[in-house]
Amino acid sequence: MIVIVCLEETGGMMFNHRRQSRDKAILQRLEQICEGKKLWMNSYSYKLYGELENIEIMVAEDFLEKASSGEVCFVETEKLYPFQEKIETIVVFWWNRKYPTDFRFDLELSRWKKIEVQEFVGTSHEKIIQELYQREEEKS
Repeated sequence: MIVIVCLEETGGMMFNHRRQSRDKAILQRLEQICEGKKLWMNSYSYKLYGELENIEIMVAEDFLEKASSGEVCFVETEKLYPFQEKIETIVVFWWNRKYPTDFRFDLELSRWKKIEVQEFVGTSHEKIIQELYQREEEKS
């Protein structure tokens, strides 16, 4: 599965049960990433991100269990460590700010191969960095 997360500079995802942020430019990028693929999310994310056009959105609280290979999961409120073996690709949108956080991204990105970095201007953030990671090949 392909995981998409939005993180502030220290890896925070949420604070006091609220998302860190949202940016309209991210919606456009989500539409591009998800073209021709199912997009999985929970009902919390759907309230804000369910307006994507021409995307088949699947909503389930256990979406990380249900998602199959090649399908996209937008993750805001879940721990990913238990599902790390299913993850093929991680897309990280980094906000260029530090926010208070009490829920953090729980995978170690240094174990993944960074294959792409793009920087763009958002509508709420002057700089957003999009990074694409793929699973490192096991060394035998």
